[in-house]
Amino acid sequence: MAPKSIASNMGYNLLKGKKGIIFGALDENSIAWKTAERVHEEGGEFVLTNAPIAMRMGQIKTLAEKTNSEIIPADATNEEDLQNLVDKSMEFLGGKLDFVLHSIGMSVNVRKGRAYTDEKYDFTAKGWDVSALSFHKVMQTLYKANAMNEWGSIVALTYMAAQRTFPDYNDMADNKAYMESEARSFGSSTWSTSAIAESKTSSPLSSLSPESPAFSSALFLFASLVETRLS
Repeated sequence: MAPKSIASNMGYNLLKGKKGIIFGALDENSIAWKTAERVHEEGGEFVLTNAPIAMRMGQIKTLAEKTNSEIIPADATNEEDLQNLVDKSMEFLGGKLDFVLHSIGMSVNVRKGRAYTDEKYDFTAKGWDVSALSFHKVMQTLYKANAMNEWGSIVALTYMAAQRTFPDYNDMADNKAYMESEARSFGSSTWSTSAIAESKTSSPLSSLSPESPAFSSALFLFASLVETRLS
């Protein structure tokens, strides 16, 4: 029998019975969207979330219908929103979480066309809060709620510009470097083997995000979720 294509919509049930939260799906060009599709194909269940303003702009309801998922709006920079998200997700999914994907990032300086040597620091602070600090807020909320199952996976999206110079990436490079440090510090000192907090870089091609192509990155992030779920 010929092996199934990696792009096939027929999965292997690698995530059957596994439950989680996926941040950041906006439309079919989103990395989080493609990851959600792959997780669903492999039997995983999840809650979809995004900021209310982003949800009004995107097509997340279509993805929810396709994957039989619940949508719980949450601003990832708001601690009350995150607590509500985690509590309601565990209620909807019937227990603790096996995976969380943080696929969130934006730079107001980049959107406004400001160079790295001409940052507006109010814009910088907002981008840092959304792109980097939100990851810590998510992990802290999960930790305090004891929401992760043993050997759970918490994955965030980073980029090689966190460690190499890409001038046009602007202050997002700083945000990604900060986020990588959070993954190392929170993951190693707090959860140890109870949950795996990590950041994954993806290839430098285009999608809605400047970091990567939606489909190939989705497969990479999907693999990150699967690698600790086979035990």
